[in-house]
Amino acid sequence: MPQLTGKTCPDASAGVAPLAPPSVHVRVLITWLAVYPSILAVKALLSPVAGGVSGPLRLLCVTAVVVPVVIYVLVPWLLKARARLLRVRRR
Repeated sequence: MPQLTGKTCPDASAGVAPLAPPSVHVRVLITWLAVYPSILAVKALLSPVAGGVSGPLRLLCVTAVVVPVVIYVLVPWLLKARARLLRVRRR
């Protein structure tokens, strides 16, 4: 069985320089693009169920759903989409 020596970069094998990581400003924008619609969606979905719950407890429920989804799903997906878009533009 061949030994794995680490990740291989698809750009490196194609002779293209790898993409630089996004700047802090781009990461903030991507995070905001994931957070804001997620908060709106979760608040809308929870409003029939949590209508009588106090504001801080309702906010706790919203963030308990939004934060993991944003961190583990949406931001990585948006970063990959950005990288694909930049790769297509470079060709």
